[in-house]
Amino acid sequence: MADLFDTAAQASDGHPARNRPLADRLRPAALDEVIGQDQILGPDAPLGAMLAAGSLGSLILWGPPGVGKTTIARLLADATDLHFVQISAIFTGVPDLKKVFEAARIRRQNGQGTLLFVDEIHRFNKAQQDGFLPHMEDGTILLVGATTENPSFELNAALLSRAQVLVLERLTPADLELLTQRAERELGRKLPLTGAGRDALHEMADGDGRALLNLIEQVAAWKTDAPLDPEALGKRLMRRATKYDKSGDEHYNLISALHKSVRGSDPDAALYWLARMLAGGEDPRYLARRITRMAIEDIGLADPQAQAHCLHAWEVYERLGSPEGELALAQAVTYLALAPKSNAAYAGFKAAMKLAKQTGSTPPPKHILNAPTGLMKEQGYGAGYAYDHDAEDGFSGQNYFPEDVKRPVLFAPVERGFERELKKRLDYFAKLRMQRGGN
Repeated sequence: MADLFDTAAQASDGHPARNRPLADRLRPAALDEVIGQDQILGPDAPLGAMLAAGSLGSLILWGPPGVGKTTIARLLADATDLHFVQISAIFTGVPDLKKVFEAARIRRQNGQGTLLFVDEIHRFNKAQQDGFLPHMEDGTILLVGATTENPSFELNAALLSRAQVLVLERLTPADLELLTQRAERELGRKLPLTGAGRDALHEMADGDGRALLNLIEQVAAWKTDAPLDPEALGKRLMRRATKYDKSGDEHYNLISALHKSVRGSDPDAALYWLARMLAGGEDPRYLARRITRMAIEDIGLADPQAQAHCLHAWEVYERLGSPEGELALAQAVTYLALAPKSNAAYAGFKAAMKLAKQTGSTPPPKHILNAPTGLMKEQGYGAGYAYDHDAEDGFSGQNYFPEDVKRPVLFAPVERGFERELKKRLDYFAKLRMQRGGN
């Protein structure tokens, strides 16, 4: 995993510094030179407080690529006089780990501590993660792990209990501009870009500092007669691929954002998150299924047409495919965002499921059971059943719950959309039921 300023050791072959990668030349020499991440590096932030107190503990650095995880780990070792060892979970097996732990143990006996930096730590399996625990507990190593995945899902609880998770954030436009200025000072010249072109370059980096430095190296090598605007820049450079893992944390973050935007009746935000997922390569069929689920969960009977609209959009997509069929999904999302909202049926069903589990095998009242045999009639099956079509108003008001179950209120429609009409009907039948002695 490429990380901000993370490169191989500095060149030792006599080549001039200008031949080294720009990221290597701009690698910070101290923590206060790191761009961004003030939320963990500031004086009152977790790392700042730890270093000031001289009590650095094991850490998990969680954040996207190119935000400084490797750099921070390396500088922490320098700041605490610990020997820095870096491994990658992708290329390291159990025999390699044993060698690392043994070397750290010998180093400790000689009075030198070890900061072990594990890149892509989430790629270690449970047994491998457990292997770190005794060496963390006896002080053989101070572990700093880096991951782009949610530690709550990818790391063992035992490991998480022994390490503090610090969240690193993607670099802001201001951070990227500061990094660009630092690069220009190192290069000794301004980039051949207009102001808008400069902004476009930052957009291409998408919050990734390492990616920005790679782009800057390309731009700096161009010989142009005039500064490049966004259009000219776009012809020479490809935009960095959007960070989106269809099976990872970002997948769930974005579908959550889409769902909550629909629930919050914000069609603009809903369309934006839909577009973000499609641009990231999400399967439109997955989106069609989730959009239909939104209609069921958050709109329900407040607009009975919402489900039909989603199913129709799904069918249109199947007939047209991408990209034309995606417009049908966009229309469905817009419809849902502007539809009246109710989770009454959804909440009612959840309450019914809970009640069903609580009441177990409690039988229905005998008066609503069929009695196809004489024995069943003798047992009282069907006795006293009132045929609703023969009753006044087509409503008998009888009890249909088990005899020892107090009648609950499961469906509580809201005063919005079509459920306003359903509430009138519900209140009407409740009034009749009381008049006719039902419960």
